Amino acid sequence: MKKKIPAYFLVCLAFMVKAEMSLAQSDTVSIVIDAKKTTGSFTPLWSYFGYDEANFTTMKDGKKLLTELAALSTNPVYVRVHNLLTTGDGKAALKWSSTNAYTEDANGKPVYNWNIVDSIFDVFVQRGIKPVAEIGFMPEALSTHPQPYRHHWKPGVPYDSIYTGWAYPPVDYNKWSQLIYQWVKHCVEKYGAKEVATWYWEVWNEPNIGYWKGTMEEYFALYDYSADAVKKAFPQALIGGPTTTGPRWNKAADFLKAFLQHCVDGKNYATGKTGAPLDYITFHAKGDPKVVNGHVQMNMAAQLQDVATGFEIINAFPSLKRLPIIIGEFDPEGCAACSVNFNPQNAYRN
Repeated sequence: MKKKIPAYFLVCLAFMVKAEMSLAQSDTVSIVIDAKKTTGSFTPLWSYFGYDEANFTTMKDGKKLLTELAALSTNPVYVRVHNLLTTGDGKAALKWSSTNAYTEDANGKPVYNWNIVDSIFDVFVQRGIKPVAEIGFMPEALSTHPQPYRHHWKPGVPYDSIYTGWAYPPVDYNKWSQLIYQWVKHCVEKYGAKEVATWYWEVWNEPNIGYWKGTMEEYFALYDYSADAVKKAFPQALIGGPTTTGPRWNKAADFLKAFLQHCVDGKNYATGKTGAPLDYITFHAKGDPKVVNGHVQMNMAAQLQDVATGFEIINAFPSLKRLPIIIGEFDPEGCAACSVNFNPQNAYRN
């Protein structure tokens, strides 16, 4: 759907650009816009949404909201959620969801149960929504550090308390790989190859911070085993990573670079061959608002620096620079779940 750019949008955009540049440097830039002149058509590119709590999807208001989001665009709408493989009873809570997709019997043999994760994807597919299927988090029976597993985070509680047993590497990468293989195979059988070929599969979430309690190399192993399983189950599937956050941070930039280098010419942990499948690249960009003289200063520049740095890192790899890029989280406040009590700058959302 093509639209002409509204004059007020251009004026607001020009104001933001000028304000951000003025904050970032001493020089000023003047932008003049002729609001009466039409220069061309405007095609919206954004049709991606996400939220932490996968189990909200199947609730009344979740279905209502997703119906409205699906109607926003003539292009397919994509939705990304966390906790699609987390162990539990399927009841939603803040920063928590579960599907109980994987457990083990008394003899340690895998038990797969797709009922809850299917109910989530059913809501998407029935509305024409495409999943960005996040491969995570670690089932309790596979975690190297399973206890404590279920967290009970709420506003005011330290955010780091959410990183419990689900954030650890698997005790057995082959069992993990088989779980992913069976999941993707099941999705193809249930929803059809034509449908699943339009989905994105991504490995984990923000492994450069507390969401991943393993090392960087252990994440590479997780990626390799996951990607190998996805491609064995459905060669046409689109697989990507590393879903790191904040490329403007030195350590985050190092993680993104190292991951891309691994995919290009590193030794694959699952196959022993060189490199790993990579159909698209994803990272997250975060803002850094602060209260200055009683007012919220959004600091959009930090968010845009994440994007610029991420692109710069990717463009340094000739064989990868033309791959699609998904900025999987793009948060102006930098911490969507942070409490206003501890982060007063987030009160702008009210």
